[in-house]
Order: sequence, then structure tokens, then C-alpha cells
Amino acid sequence: MSNAEIIAEAWQALEKSIFYMDGKPVGTVAAHDPELDALNYDQCFVRDFVPSALAFLMKGEAEIVRNFLQTTLTLQSHDPHMDCFQPGAGLMPASFKVEFIDGKEILTGDFGEYAIARVPPVDSSLWWLILLRAYVKATGDLAFARQSEFQQGIKLILDLCLIPRFEMYPTMLVPDGAFMIDRRMGVYGYPLEIQVLFYGALRSAQELLIPENGGKQYLYDVKQRIATLGYHVREYYWLDLQRLNEIYRYKEEEFGKEVANKFNIYSESIPLWLTEWLPETGGYLAGNLGPGRIDFRFFALGNLMAILVSLASEKESQQIMDLFAHRWHDLIGYMPVKICFPAVEGLEWRIVTGCDPKNIPWSYHNGGNWPVLLWMFAAAAQKSGRKELAEKAIAIAQQRLSVDKWAEYYDSKNGRLIGKEARTLQTWTIAGFLVAQQLMDNPAYLELISFEENAEQIKCAV
Repeated sequence: MSNAEIIAEAWQALEKSIFYMDGKPVGTVAAHDPELDALNYDQCFVRDFVPSALAFLMKGEAEIVRNFLQTTLTLQSHDPHMDCFQPGAGLMPASFKVEFIDGKEILTGDFGEYAIARVPPVDSSLWWLILLRAYVKATGDLAFARQSEFQQGIKLILDLCLIPRFEMYPTMLVPDGAFMIDRRMGVYGYPLEIQVLFYGALRSAQELLIPENGGKQYLYDVKQRIATLGYHVREYYWLDLQRLNEIYRYKEEEFGKEVANKFNIYSESIPLWLTEWLPETGGYLAGNLGPGRIDFRFFALGNLMAILVSLASEKESQQIMDLFAHRWHDLIGYMPVKICFPAVEGLEWRIVTGCDPKNIPWSYHNGGNWPVLLWMFAAAAQKSGRKELAEKAIAIAQQRLSVDKWAEYYDSKNGRLIGKEARTLQTWTIAGFLVAQQLMDNPAYLELISFEENAEQIKCAV
């Protein structure tokens, strides 16, 4: 098939995934694989819908995105709870669906009460804010976001995220499996992906909030957290050879305010693979950071989004793309893009994942290749002036995605095998490919999902 035919097929599949309420398009199903049970793949996931929404916005079809934002806002939790059976105020659902009960259309949301392991979605509220900003950017309809119910929705999300906590870090504490890495993978604590999304959501709220009706205090709090969060991630999550040498020579058990090893990291925790794998000119943001612990794994979404929201500096953005260029076979392979590297294997896999059969090494969230990440890779490459890398990755995807029926994810160390349990006709795989193509055809679309450098605010935190 020609590229034009593949794009046409993708659009046709994306449009077939749309579902309606009261005759209006409100979202897209996660997948419509005819060969497997629907489970919750017949629902619209907030996270999954983002690439679909971007594809529609870039095509000039904003109605479905507007309806989605309004629909999910009506599902947002408003009442605070002190037990584990109800979502906290401000939380957006992981997914929703339209059911027919007694001849009536009923909208129901899932806040994690039906999810595997009953984990609530930390990232849904953050993605919702980022998408609301993208809608305003695409349509110019700022009045839509300034409606009282939307302003209240933004404030509820901020109340949830900026709540006083029993800790000293500006980062957000997250349980394992509460975001795209939605099964246990040892990402509890302060995973990079959530910190980057948190930063992007805060910057979105900063653009969308108005000072009236208490908004001024929220804007002040947001500005303060943007500064401290940005400084913290840049200062402590960044890894390159220079930083690795500093960690290797750390003194341990230091006490006091002015110490180099603030998190008491032991040099013996540096994995053997890293010193050989990290190229001279490459670098990346570590997967996680907490007391006595760095997760040295490379997580693609967090690093690519860090470029888009300008949490990574211009120099760091170039080093992240250098890492992709130097370690192409590991991070791109036969299907862009590997979700994390390396995989957890052996006894560590048994302990960390609980022997999860879906997360065997180099599969699913344990080192699998996820084509949905293609749109982020294309956007990050465009923003950092590395268009040739995006073109190379898209060319790989073009060869396989249509033939493989738009698979959800790929297995093996370099993504040569279709995932053993991967769905086909996966909507966000289709949408991710279309967004990547649209970004290459019109780089101006980048403004929907990117933020300019905010160095002054980060500088203020020092």
C-alpha cells in the first residue's frame, strides 16, 4: 500500500472508533478487535483519547474534542472522601462509556474501581488539562475554558495536586500502576512520567485560569510549584556521563543542609549496563528518584514529554535525541518506540512485577515497543530540530502498522514480534500514527502540545 492509502485506512479506522451520546460524538473506543473479548476496551480512556483528540484538532474537527471535555467534566469527582471506596475530589475517570438502561443512555465512569488491581488513574486529570489547553490553542475559543464550570474543574484538579503533603519534595507521590505503566513495574514513588505531566498540567492551568473568584491565589500557587518542580527535576533527575561520574564518587551518609548527595544514593546502585550503554553525547531524565534510590531505567514518554513541555532544557533536549540516535536499535528497533529500557528480568522480574505473565521481559510495559509513542517522538524531534529522526521512525512504522492491523504493542528486545496479547485495531496506535504524519506535514501543529522555555521561573526556585 502507498503512504496515502495507509493514511486513508487509518482515518477510516479512527472514525469507526467514535461513539456517541445523544447523537453527539463524545469519544473513541480504546480498540475494536473483533477476535478478542471487549473487556474495558470498548470504553473511552482519557489518556488514550489524547492522540485521537489531537488528530481531530489538526484535521479541523474540534466538535468531538469539545464534547469529550464537557462530558468528562460532568464525571469529575466533586466530593472529598476519607475511605478507599470513592474517588477523591478533582479526580477524572480513567475511562467512561455510554450504556443503554431501560431505553435510556446512561454515562458511567470508571475511577479504578473496575480496573485490574483497583488502581486509580493519576494521569487522567493531568492529561485533561493539557488537552483543554490544546483545544483552546486549536480553536482560539478561550471563552470555552473560562466558563465557570471549567474554571471550577481546573481548581478541583489543582486542589488534588497541590494539597499539603507529609513530604519535602515538589514532586507528586504516585502509587505503582496508576498511569500509562498500568501494571506493577516498580514505578511507585515519584515516577518521571507523572512529574512531567504534572509540570505540563500546571503550565496549562497557568494559561487557562482567570484571577477572578479566587483564581489569583491558585495562579500564585501554580507559579511557585512550576518553579520548584522544574528546578527539582532538572537538578536531580538528569543523567549523563558527567552526572554519572558525580554519583559514582558520592560520599554517603552525609548530614546537613549543604550536601552533594542529598538523596543518599550509593554508588553501588549504578547498574553495570549503564556505564557502557550511555553514549558520550547523550543523556536522559531518570525514571524515578527517592530517598536512597534512583531508577536508572529510560522511560520514553517522560523524556519525550519533557522536551515538549520544556521541562528539559534545550541542551538536555538535544542530548535526549542524541541518545535515541546512538541507541536506535534499543529504543526504536523494528517499531517505534520502546516504552522503557532495559527490561526487568530474572528474579528481579519475579519480585518487582509479582510474576506478571503479561509483563514478561521485553513485553507490554516491561520493555515492549508501543507505536502510540510515535506521535510524541515525532513532536519532540520536530521541536528539537531533529526532523530526520522523526522521518526515519515514521518510515519504519509505515512498513508494519497497516500490515499488522494497528497492533497495540510489540514484543522482543527490538520490537520484532507483535505482542502476544496485543489488541489489533488499537485506536491510539492509529491516532498516534496520524498525529505523527500531520506534524511532519505541518510543523505549526506543534504549538498545540508544546510549551516555550520557562527558564526564569525555574531559575527563581534556586
